[in-house]
Amino acid sequence: MKQPISITGISAISAEESNTSVGSHALCFDDKLEAWVGKFPEKTLAEIEAMRDENRNYQALDASVLYAMYVSRLAVKQSGWDANSDFGINIGSSRGATQLFEKYYDAFLETDKSETLASPTTTLGNISSWVAQDLQNNGPDISHSITCSTALHAVLNGVAWLQSGMCKKFLVGGSEAALTPFTIAQMKAIKTYTRASVDAEFPCLALDLDKTENTMVLGEGAAAVCLEIGKKENALAYINGVGYATEKLKHAVSISAEATCFQKSMKMAIEDAFGETGNDGISAFAEIDKSKGSLLTFAEMTKNVDAIVMHAPGTIAGDQTEYKAIQKIFGLNLPLLTTNKWKIGHTFGASGLLSFEAAVRMLQSGEYEEVPFISQQAQPKKLNTILVNAVGFGGNAVSILVTKS
Repeated sequence: MKQPISITGISAISAEESNTSVGSHALCFDDKLEAWVGKFPEKTLAEIEAMRDENRNYQALDASVLYAMYVSRLAVKQSGWDANSDFGINIGSSRGATQLFEKYYDAFLETDKSETLASPTTTLGNISSWVAQDLQNNGPDISHSITCSTALHAVLNGVAWLQSGMCKKFLVGGSEAALTPFTIAQMKAIKTYTRASVDAEFPCLALDLDKTENTMVLGEGAAAVCLEIGKKENALAYINGVGYATEKLKHAVSISAEATCFQKSMKMAIEDAFGETGNDGISAFAEIDKSKGSLLTFAEMTKNVDAIVMHAPGTIAGDQTEYKAIQKIFGLNLPLLTTNKWKIGHTFGASGLLSFEAAVRMLQSGEYEEVPFISQQAQPKKLNTILVNAVGFGGNAVSILVTKS
């Protein structure tokens, strides 16, 4: 990577509350949806609804838009960016305006007519454009959907704009408000959703490689991150490497036995930080083997990675194939492995940045966050470098290397 990317602001909301005890999940069984889900705490929902009441134009917006506006305000405030300042925006979603889509379609079935606001409030660009309206930024605003790797693809886009010199600041994010009957029915139809009983201790067994059935749980969530080119005094952490890849599919939700896409994306991110950068010569972060006076081999580069926040959705294939990809890349020297989906659910398009936020939190605290139902792993003396993974339907993977300094 040519220059480091400073993370100067970050905000994330999920089912987890600040007082959630260590080793406990934040999932609940919803009787109406007849499913385990990850819901926002009442306090968070109240603050979001209060924001809706600030402006009559916000009244008709989908929850996914309001979630994005909420976290974006907090991230920009933390970064110290002024209103009307120059920064780009790229916030995406996997499902988009799910709640309004279902509401408007139900009304259409009853009346055979569409409501007036059905189109403008359900377009995918609705998220970034309303965040831009709310923050009044001077810069581009972009929306996209790349299924469950949407949020980390926003990070890729932000990094690209910054490295190109077209922007000096970029706000990236993902938002998902998909706790709806039709969305959960879709997940149940492809048999990925948990069938855990209402009194299950852990309804989602993400990263449990011995589970015998799929245990994915859907959660709502949103996250926004402020990125700036170069090293900043107020940086919370840094992005020093990015990687991405897409693999050939056998069917719409397939992934290869050893997650080829993850192997490629992780390798690219690690080499981006610690190795050569092709036509640009030596990376600004390339490490030299002092005993040999030469660049590190790839095997030596992998030893710089202390932990990986895995995508690990709680499905048998999803968890196992990513684990096998990690084994292929790291060999016997596996980093610490963790995931947050057992605790907050799979937040689809927002999930990558919720994992990213967990990585930044661990780097700042120096404390590794265990998954309680898997065997404990040897703890490092320090957490300096964490790799964050995400992948979605379509076989598209992203890996981001986040460092403490």
